[in-house]
Amino acid sequence: MGERTGHRVVVLEGRELLDAGYRTFLRSLIGVVPRDADLTELVEPGRMIGVLDRGKPVGVAGSFPGWLVVPGGCRLPHAAVTHVGVLPTHRRMGIMTALIAEQLTDIAARGEVVASLRATEGTIYGRFGYAIATRSATARLSLRHANVYGPRNLESSISLGDNDNDRWQTVPALCERAQWVGAVSRHRQYWALQRQVWDAGDHTSYTVIHSTNGINDGFVVYEPINPADWFEAATRSVRVSDFVAHTDSAHRGLIAHLLDLDGVDIIEFASRAVDDPLPLMLTDSRAFTVTGVRDETWLRLVDVEAALQGRTYHDGPPVVIEVIDEQLPANSGQYRVCADGVARTETSADLSVDVAALAQVYLGDAMWWQLVMSGRARAQHPGAVRKADDLFATSRLPFSGTEF
Repeated sequence: MGERTGHRVVVLEGRELLDAGYRTFLRSLIGVVPRDADLTELVEPGRMIGVLDRGKPVGVAGSFPGWLVVPGGCRLPHAAVTHVGVLPTHRRMGIMTALIAEQLTDIAARGEVVASLRATEGTIYGRFGYAIATRSATARLSLRHANVYGPRNLESSISLGDNDNDRWQTVPALCERAQWVGAVSRHRQYWALQRQVWDAGDHTSYTVIHSTNGINDGFVVYEPINPADWFEAATRSVRVSDFVAHTDSAHRGLIAHLLDLDGVDIIEFASRAVDDPLPLMLTDSRAFTVTGVRDETWLRLVDVEAALQGRTYHDGPPVVIEVIDEQLPANSGQYRVCADGVARTETSADLSVDVAALAQVYLGDAMWWQLVMSGRARAQHPGAVRKADDLFATSRLPFSGTEF
């Protein structure tokens, strides 16, 4: 591979080097995996890169191929970036800069239109063109006064999915059907890690499958908080770690199941959409409390033209957007955007924006007026912001719901 800022970036190959690279990532973040985990099963061959010092990885970055759902429902080729870290002994030497720059070049060469990651720190990735594009909420549901409006759907049914077939076949298949804006594919290594953690016995979780008219359309995974003290606890809480619903019926049915759990006082949700309709389902909306909102997807438009062409727009006058991308200069230029399509143009721009800020409005998490008011974008004439907001408008906030 290449050499950036004086550091030679190489592809990590072979069991020994891949294992060492994964452990470098874990050491950089003080992370842990099951003691007997097969680390080579948790990386994608050819996509784990690193900088070596005396033959050992001191900085690494990896990614997995997949898809991202964008407004309109198209699934764009996507790189899920993860396993990024530099050892504490080698920080502030330009190693991270070299790794991410080389990785972006490689992702572009593979034809992947977008990349995303989950950031452990909020100050690292903006300089590489990444920006927050989806957010998620943590929430608490008190079961003391929680009841759902309306009768139960008689065509809705629940089954306990605690067997291996449901856990490792049915659930992944349901995830693969995700079609909401912001959803990403869960790659093979994602499930390999979940399986290795499960097989190591580090779990006390339960899976429930929902079906409507006999067709599986959702699932929920939950576990008791402080299981060792469960029977003596004055207040018993359950944590929902995964929740996927493809239909309104599945959403209502799975929530109703959680409300029916015996001996449970509190449901803690690890990740919900910020515009979650759950409070509107309850006869007492105060039973549901958002306890925090955090950034989720950090998005990078790797091929700006293909990304803009991949999503849909509302009817309205066209807008010309100037994009500035210092990391991948082939993206820089003017783009004419309208409901009929997107094309490069030499026409003067209505709006100017860098590639990171464009990522913030791309899925619908932010609006153009917010970018302009915050100084992240510049409007060249009156009316440009309204035109852009009308074109890019989405009916729901984007949400991923997947950690990787």
